[in-house]
Amino acid sequence: MPSRIDYFNDPNAPAANSLVPSVNVIVIDDAGRLLMIRRTDNDNWAVPGGAIDLGESMIDAAIRETIEETGIVCEITGIDGIYTDPRHLIHYTSNDEVRQEFSIVLTGHPTGGEPTPSNESSEVHWVEIDAVNDLQMHRSMRARIEHYLKGDGTPHLG
Repeated sequence: MPSRIDYFNDPNAPAANSLVPSVNVIVIDDAGRLLMIRRTDNDNWAVPGGAIDLGESMIDAAIRETIEETGIVCEITGIDGIYTDPRHLIHYTSNDEVRQEFSIVLTGHPTGGEPTPSNESSEVHWVEIDAVNDLQMHRSMRARIEHYLKGDGTPHLG
C-alpha cells in the first residue's frame, strides 16, 4: 500500500483532519525542460515540493524542497497559482493524516546542482514538455502543470 493516497471528489475518501500550507515548484531549464520527480510515497510523477516549515517563508521552503528532492538549486521567478480545492485530499497512511489541499505553486529557474534522487524521489529527470502527458501523475499535479503550460500569465486561484 502506498504511504500517500490522493483522492479527488471521492465520497469514500476519509475526512480531512489537517490543512498544511505547502509549495510546489515548476522549474524550467534553459532547454525548456521541466524538472520532475517520481515520488517514493505513491510512485506518481510530480514537480518538487512539500510543506512550509514554521519559521520558513514560502520561497525558502520552495528552494529547500527542490534541493532536497532533486539535487537542483533554483531561484524562484514567479507564481503559477494557489490550489486549495477541498475535494482534493491527501491521505498519509503512516500516521493517518488526511490533508485538504493547500499548495502554492511557484516557478523557478535552475542555478546549479545535478539531478539526484532522494528518499522522497526514486527518479529525477528533466522532461521534455511534449513528454509530460505520458507520465503517470495525479490529476491535481497534471492540472498545475497544464495551467503553467497554458502560459497566459494569470495565476490560478482556487
